[in-house]
Amino acid sequence: MNSVRVGFAMCGSFCTFSQVIPQIEHLKDAGADIQPIMSETAYSTDTRFGNSIDFIHKIETICQKPIIHNIKSAEPIGPKKLLDILVVAPCTGNTLSKIANAITDSSVTMAVKANLRNERPVLLAVSTNDGLSSSASSIGTLLCKKNVFFVPFRQDDPYNKPRSLVAYFEQIIPSIHNALDGRQIQPLLCK
Repeated sequence: MNSVRVGFAMCGSFCTFSQVIPQIEHLKDAGADIQPIMSETAYSTDTRFGNSIDFIHKIETICQKPIIHNIKSAEPIGPKKLLDILVVAPCTGNTLSKIANAITDSSVTMAVKANLRNERPVLLAVSTNDGLSSSASSIGTLLCKKNVFFVPFRQDDPYNKPRSLVAYFEQIIPSIHNALDGRQIQPLLCK
């Protein structure tokens, strides 16, 4: 990962932040040059899982860069070719749908559009309660899209949330290696 320019975008699946932030640390430890990105909602919302200012401080401390958190700041990613790969973790059902339908109305979707414009990989780590219902069609659409890859995922809680999916966030680094080589890591669906 030495000197690989990784955009790391986080959306508002706040319950997974405690699993995702350690992956940013692992990437940094592996030598990646990380540009943090947060959706406007993730950047500004305090929840029962933590205060936004605490997450911002932790992420910026790890990455040693300010977080991109608006469309205007994300737009130069394309023309300046700032990233080798963009990771979206967690990637909510809302963001999956927007990406699948080419809707660019947030810092994260602008970053995705910008990286795809350059024919560079985008790696999605899903975290959504409707992955096997309303968001299933978006996942299907994105599985067929050039330069879009997924971190392996599983049902989150099959008995209490039977339609919920969550990525194996600890598989982000191996998934990045595969995506940079133009391959989808396998197996994609895990138990």
